Amino acid sequence: MKKNINKFWVIILVLITSCSKNFTDPSGPSVQQAFNSPQSLTAVSVGLQNWYTAGRGGNIYNTISTSGILANELFVVNAGNTDEQQFYAGGNFVLNTNGMATSMWSVSNKIISDANSILNNLSIVKDPGYASGLLAYASIFKALAIGNLATFWNNIPDTIGVKVNFISSNDGFNKALFVINNAINAINTTPPGSTFLNNIPSGINLLNTLYALKARYSLFVGNYSDALSAANQVNLNVKSVFNYNTITLNPVFSVAASTNNVYQPTDGNLGLPAGIQPDPNDARLPFYLSANTNAPIYRIKGFFNASTGSIPVYLPGEITLIKAEAYARQNDLTNALNQLNIVVTKSPVSDPFGVGANLPPTGYIDQNDLLNQIYKHRCIELYMSGLKLIDERRFNRNVSERKRNFLPFPFVERNDNSNTPNDPPF
Repeated sequence: MKKNINKFWVIILVLITSCSKNFTDPSGPSVQQAFNSPQSLTAVSVGLQNWYTAGRGGNIYNTISTSGILANELFVVNAGNTDEQQFYAGGNFVLNTNGMATSMWSVSNKIISDANSILNNLSIVKDPGYASGLLAYASIFKALAIGNLATFWNNIPDTIGVKVNFISSNDGFNKALFVINNAINAINTTPPGSTFLNNIPSGINLLNTLYALKARYSLFVGNYSDALSAANQVNLNVKSVFNYNTITLNPVFSVAASTNNVYQPTDGNLGLPAGIQPDPNDARLPFYLSANTNAPIYRIKGFFNASTGSIPVYLPGEITLIKAEAYARQNDLTNALNQLNIVVTKSPVSDPFGVGANLPPTGYIDQNDLLNQIYKHRCIELYMSGLKLIDERRFNRNVSERKRNFLPFPFVERNDNSNTPNDPPF
């Protein structure tokens, strides 16, 4: 039977999204009321995390699922799940009306709009530590939303407004980096106070997360020195997570992993082709996969095996692999190999999240071989993180390994904004 999709949620997203980017709720408080006190700014800030993380319409579910299906990490069990099935079929089967793409586009723009309103009204906050905390927290979700758009579309809106112009995805990542750098400077100058930190959901380490996102997006735009510098600022022993509870459930678990009706892992090799498949002794395989006697044999595990399980904002292994790639891209192969082998030899008990390959150290033939190994271990270490599709493009993997490069632009944008570019051919 077809998985029940929350049509009401999709309708609401369509109603709040157009090229005008008018996100005002006529039944809610006015703009003046929503942004006229530290308490109201905090409430809107907490709402950013809820928009990003909660439910089938949130970006967590849609980035993980979209990248996972398009990049061959996942296969769709039931073709009745129309949106997921479009991604699984790939190519021109992915329509401008796809609900998952529309949700990601809509929610990302909603988050950017609300974050802008928070950042533009910080002058009403008289406590410097509270203001810096609000700036950092809102900036994290604004940067993530911009980064999500730039990951899945080859062009993204330059701003929020009427008939906005578009910029390249690369410029989008640079825009996210501007937001991140501003936040890093702010909280390094004035650390967030405990009063603010006690009023937001637990789980996210602000400074570590900002440096981790700076490292990620700097790598994506090819600024390897900045990626390396930022990665070296991240404390790999400190977790940064999106937490869930009995009211707001882990969305991948609740939609997909708790059933056998939406999607499951492609195979026991995480969907990787010959030549870069995991070592059978790789301890990350039983972390991310569970075995079942009935088909499909391999089931989702990892961070999606419980309704209240936390999802990492980033993994320590991602940061180490950013260092490895940054060194390798700059032809410092000795340091690149050293960082790669930290991941390859890491035992699960030595990782804060229990993600460890626990394999013997590896070597390399040349720079291309080393980069190929870094790609392989990114695919394994960061399985179902929402990053594989962009990695396939960045590492120039054969297009046969993915269903599409970029998504077509949702009609909710195209129908109202004549500046919307042509859809990418693939």
